[in-house]
Amino acid sequence: MTRADASEPPDDEEPADRGSAGDADGDGGRVELDVPDMDCASCANKVEAGISGVDGVDDIETRPASGRVAVTYDDDSATASDVADGVEAAGYDVADTSVSTVTFDVPDMDCASCASKVEAALDGQPGVVSTSTRPTAGTVRVEHDDDTHPDALRDGIESAGYDVTGSDADGDESTTPADDAEDRSVWASARAKKTFLGAGFLALGLVAEFAFGGLATVGTVLDVAFSVADVAFLAATATAGQEILRGGYYSAKNRQLDIDFLMSAAIVAAITASVGFGEHYYFEAATLAVLFSFSELLEGYAMDRTRESLQELVELSPDEATRKRVDGGTETVPVEALAVGDVVVVKPGEKVPADGVVVDGDTAINQAPVTGESVPVDKTVGDEVYAGTINEAGYVEVEVEAEASDSTLSRIVSLVEDAEANRTDREQFVERFADYYTPAMVALAIGVAVVPPVAFGAPWTVWFVNGIVMLVLACPCAFVISTPVSVVSGVTAAARNGVLVKGGNHLEAMGNVDAVAVDKTGTLTKGELTVTDVVPLGDRTEADVLRCARGLETKSEHPIADAIVAAADANGAVGATQATADDFQSVTGKGVTGALHGTDHYAGKPAWFDDLGFELEHAHVVDPGGAATAAGSEGAPADAAQADASGVPAEIRDVCERDGCLNLAEDTIPRLQREGKTVILVGTEDEVEGLVAVADEVRPDARRAVGALQSFGLEVVMLTGDNEGTAAAVAEQVGVDDYRAGLLPEDKVDAVRELDETYDGGVAMVGDGVNDAPALATATVGVAMGAAGTDTAIETADVALMSDDVGKLPYLYDLSHHANDVIRQNIFASLGVKAALAVGVAVPFVNVSLALAVLVGDAGMTLGVTGNALRLGRIRPDD
Repeated sequence: MTRADASEPPDDEEPADRGSAGDADGDGGRVELDVPDMDCASCANKVEAGISGVDGVDDIETRPASGRVAVTYDDDSATASDVADGVEAAGYDVADTSVSTVTFDVPDMDCASCASKVEAALDGQPGVVSTSTRPTAGTVRVEHDDDTHPDALRDGIESAGYDVTGSDADGDESTTPADDAEDRSVWASARAKKTFLGAGFLALGLVAEFAFGGLATVGTVLDVAFSVADVAFLAATATAGQEILRGGYYSAKNRQLDIDFLMSAAIVAAITASVGFGEHYYFEAATLAVLFSFSELLEGYAMDRTRESLQELVELSPDEATRKRVDGGTETVPVEALAVGDVVVVKPGEKVPADGVVVDGDTAINQAPVTGESVPVDKTVGDEVYAGTINEAGYVEVEVEAEASDSTLSRIVSLVEDAEANRTDREQFVERFADYYTPAMVALAIGVAVVPPVAFGAPWTVWFVNGIVMLVLACPCAFVISTPVSVVSGVTAAARNGVLVKGGNHLEAMGNVDAVAVDKTGTLTKGELTVTDVVPLGDRTEADVLRCARGLETKSEHPIADAIVAAADANGAVGATQATADDFQSVTGKGVTGALHGTDHYAGKPAWFDDLGFELEHAHVVDPGGAATAAGSEGAPADAAQADASGVPAEIRDVCERDGCLNLAEDTIPRLQREGKTVILVGTEDEVEGLVAVADEVRPDARRAVGALQSFGLEVVMLTGDNEGTAAAVAEQVGVDDYRAGLLPEDKVDAVRELDETYDGGVAMVGDGVNDAPALATATVGVAMGAAGTDTAIETADVALMSDDVGKLPYLYDLSHHANDVIRQNIFASLGVKAALAVGVAVPFVNVSLALAVLVGDAGMTLGVTGNALRLGRIRPDD
C-alpha cells in the first residue's frame, strides 16, 4: 500500500588482443591500451575524442606520461577491439603489448635509501612501465609489458644488492617479509654476527691503544707500520664494514648518493688517509663501521616491528580448511584450494576459512578481526560470514562464496599494504626536501673537512673527523621514514579495529577536516522501519491491536507492512485464531482494508479515518467499565448541541477530564509525529481499536558519536532525503544542530560542496557507499558504512567502516588527528636533532663525536620515529 506521509528510507572485461583487459563490476568491461605516440596533452585530447565516438564507452583515462589509455565500457555495446579502433581513428597506433603486474618480496629493503637503489636498478630494465617500492612492507611492485619475464626483473632487483625471497609471478610461493622475519631474527643474522665480531675487535683495539699504548709494531706494509691496536681496528673495519662497503658498491653502480655510499666513502677516506698520508684514522674507520652497522641492525629491528603489525592482519586467515566431500566425508585442504560452491565445516573455536553463507547450523561469530565489533554476532542459515572471523559456539557448515585471494580479509590486507603507495602531502614534501638535503650536507661535509685547515690553519686531524661526522648527518633516513612508518602504523591499527583507510593521503585528510556531513538513513538510523509504539484502545491489549494489523498487512508489500508483521510475530500476537484478511484492498495514499472474521477492518493514515467519519478530536481509551467511549462509536452521545467550541460534547469532555482519557487527535498522534514516527490507525467501521507507530530507529551509539565529534571541535551536519518533520526529530534525538531535509542525491553533492567551501580543512561525508556515492566522491574524505562483504563500498570509498557501527567515526577522526601529530613530531624531531648535531660539529667548543652522530642522529632517531609511530596502535575505539 502507498502512504504519502510515511517516514521511510529514501531511495536515496572482455580480453583484448592489444592492451590488458579485465572485468569490471556488473556488465562493464575495462581495457588498458599502449599508445606510445600519445605523448602530450594535445595528443591525449585527440585520443579521447576518438574513443568518445565508440558506443558504450563510460569512462576514459589518458596517461600521456606513460603512453597509455584506460577505458571502461559497456560490454553489451562495445568490445576492446572497438576501443582500439577508436584510438586508431584518432590517428594513433596501438602497440601489441599488454601490462602485467608482479610483486616481489625484498625483506632487506627497509629504508628509503634501499628503495632508491632498487628503483634505480629497475628503471634501467627494458619493458618496465612503473615501479612502486614499499620499504615498510618490504615489497616491490612492478608493472611490465608481456615481453619482459619476471625473472629479468628479479635479476634487476638483485643487481641492486638485495635478495628476493619470493614473488607472486608464475605461481611462486611468496613469503611475505613478516613471514621471513619469523624465520630469522635481525640479531641472529650474518650481519649481526659480523657486527658483534667487529665490536670485539674494536674493544680489543681500544684496550691495546689506551691501556698499553698501542703495544709494539707487529708489521710494516708499504713502509707503513702497524701496531696491535691498528691491526685490531682494521679487523673491526673489515668484519663490521663488509655489508656497508657492499651497499656502497651497489650505490655507486646505480649512481645513488645514499647513506651506504656516504658511509663507504667515509670509511675508505679514513683508511686511505691513514695508509697514504700517515694519519692514524684506523680508530675512526673502525668506530664508523661498527656503530653504523649496529645502527642498521637497529633500523632493521624497528622496521620488523612495523611489519609485525601488518603480519597480524595476514595471520588472521587460517592456512587450512575442512572441506566436505561429495560422499559426505571431510578432508583437510589448503585454504587456497577452496573454490566457490565448496562447503566447509567450521567447529567451535576454529576460524572461518573463507567468505560464505551458513547452510547448516547456528552459532555466534566473533567478527572483530574484520568489522571490529566487540560482541559476537549470532549467525544462522542464510547469514554471511567472513574469512578470519572466529566461531565462538556451535557447529556450522559454510558454502564458500569467494576464493581466498578475493575474500574480504584478503582485500583488506591488500589495501593496507598498498596504503603506503598513496603518499601524503607531508611525505611528498619530505621526499622533495631530501633530494636537496643530502647533496647540501655532503658539500657542507667537504667544506667542514677542508676549509678550517686551509683557511685558518686548524688541525687536519680534527676537521677531517668532523667532515666524516657531517657525512653521517647527511643521511636523511629517519627523516624520510618518519611519515611512511606513521602511515603504516595508523592504517594497520585502524584495520584491526574494523576501519579500512585506503591510503596515507586519506588518513592525513581525515585528521584535518573541520566538518562531518552524515547521511541519516542507514547511518544515524538503522535504515529499516520498526514498530516503536502500540496504543490499544478500549479494553484491548497490544497483542490484540498487532494481531488485527498483521491480518490486514500480511498481503501488503509496503515497508510499513513488513515492520508491523515482524513486530506482531516477535510479540507473539500470532496464534491459532490469527486470520488473514479477505477481500483485501490497498487504497493508494491512505491504507488497506479487508475482512477479518467477517468484519470489515481498516488500517491506515489518521486522515483516512477522518474521511471515514471518525471524530479523532476525542477518541479515548479507558479501563474496562469506564464511562467514556470512543467518539464516533455506537455508545457516543447523539446530542451535539451541548458540544464545546472544539465540537466535543460537554458530557464526554467532563468524563474525559474526570477519568484521564487519552486524546488521540490533540495529544497522542501529534506527539508521535513530532518524534518522526508514522502513525497507523487500526479499526472497524464502528470504532478505532488502536494505533501503531513505526519509525526508522536511531542507532544506539548515534548520539554519543555525534557528541564525541562535536567535542573534537567538528561541525556535524545531517543530510537526508526525508521530510522536514522526520529530519527535525532525528536531529534532536542525536544532538545535531544543523540538518538539511528533502535532499535528492544531487542536492547532497551541493551541500557537501557548500560545506567544503565554508571550512578550510574540508569535509568528510559519511553514507552507505552506494546511494550516497556522488556525495562521497565530492567530499574531501568519503566514509562508507557497513562495507564488510560489500565490494563496491570497499573499492570506492576513501575510508570504509566494516561494520554498521557509527560509533567508529570519533575513533577514525581521533586516530587520523593523532597520526598527523605523530608525523609532525617525527619530521621536526628528526630534522631538529640532525640540525643540532650539525651545528655542534661546526662549533669548536662542542664535541660531537662520531659515535654520537651515528647512535643519536641515525640509529637513535630511526628507533625514535618508529617507536613514536607505533603508539598509534594504542588508540582504541572505546578511548
